Amino acid sequence: MLPFSNEFFTRKLFTVPSLPLHRLPCPRFYDGLSYKREEGEITPQEWRVYTRWECMTCNCRVPKRNFSQLWETHFWYIVPDEVNSTSLLNHYLNIISPCERRAVLRINGDKQQKCGLLARALVRTTLSRYMQCKIMPQSLSFSKNKYGKPQLIWQQEGWIPPCLHFNISHTSSLVACGVTVDLQVGIDIEDKQRTLKHDILSFARRFFSPKEIEFLCGLTDPVIQHQECIKLWTLKEAYVKALGRGFSAAPFRNFTLSHEEPRFAVEVHSDSENLTENWEFATVDLSTHYGAICVEKACDMEGNGNDSLVVKVWKTIPFIEDERIF
Repeated sequence: MLPFSNEFFTRKLFTVPSLPLHRLPCPRFYDGLSYKREEGEITPQEWRVYTRWECMTCNCRVPKRNFSQLWETHFWYIVPDEVNSTSLLNHYLNIISPCERRAVLRINGDKQQKCGLLARALVRTTLSRYMQCKIMPQSLSFSKNKYGKPQLIWQQEGWIPPCLHFNISHTSSLVACGVTVDLQVGIDIEDKQRTLKHDILSFARRFFSPKEIEFLCGLTDPVIQHQECIKLWTLKEAYVKALGRGFSAAPFRNFTLSHEEPRFAVEVHSDSENLTENWEFATVDLSTHYGAICVEKACDMEGNGNDSLVVKVWKTIPFIEDERIF
C-alpha cells in the first residue's frame, strides 16, 4: 500500500516552479506550417512568425508549452542510487504499461531491474510535463519505428499536443531523457570512469574514423586522451540514435565528429544514404558522467538567425523533487 495518495503524486508532478510556460503556435497554423516545411514551401515571413510562436491564421489565444525557443532541448536525469523508497518504486511500476512491467521484471539483477524501471518511468513522467496536465504518465502510448527507435503515439482527440520527440540513455548509475519539439533527437551518457577492455588507441582504431584516430593520437596526456575518447563516443552514439536507423545502418567509422569552437559538426565520408549532416550537437558535463545531445537542424531560412542549440538540464526524482542544474 502506497503511503501517498495518487492525488499527491499527480499534484507533485505538475507543480514544477522551475518550468515556466511559454507560447505555442495556434494548432491550425502549426499543422499547415509543418506540412509546408516538409514540402519546402515555407516563406521567410511564416518562418519568423513560427519562431516567435505567433499566430497569423486567426485571432485565437495560443496555448502554452514549456519550451521557450525552437532550438531548445530539455535534458532530464535520475541518479538511481538516490531513489530508495520502495513505495515510490512501486508507484513507478504502476504507471508503466503491462508490457513494460513484464520487461522490467524479466531483467536479471536488482540494480539493472531498478534502472530499467526508472528509465521507463522517467520517459512517461517527463513527457507528461509537456502535455498541459491533460495526459497522465500511465496514459501515454508508444511504438517503435522499423529500426527499433521508440516514439510517442498520440491517441486522444480534441487537443493537439506539441510534436514531442524524445530519446533515452542510461548507465548503471545514471538515467537520462532528452526532449525536443518538432526535431529529431538522440542522446547518450557515459560514466567518466568507464574502463576499456583495450588501450584507447586500439579501441579507437576499431570504432573511430581516421581523422578521429589522428586527433586522439595527438593527445599526449593519457587522462585527457581517455576523456576525449569517452566524449567522442557519446557524440557519435547520440548522432546514430538521432538518425533512428540502428547502429548497423550508421557504422561509427563512416563519419567523423569534428569540433570547431563553439560547435561540433558531423562529416559523412560514405555514400550511405542513411547518413546526413544536418545536425546540431551539444555536450553536458555532469559530475560523474559525460552527456551528448544531437538534434536535427531546423530549416535554414531567413529569420532563423544563427542560434545554436540551447540545452536546459534538470535532475529529478519524479513526483518528489526537481532541481535545475543549468
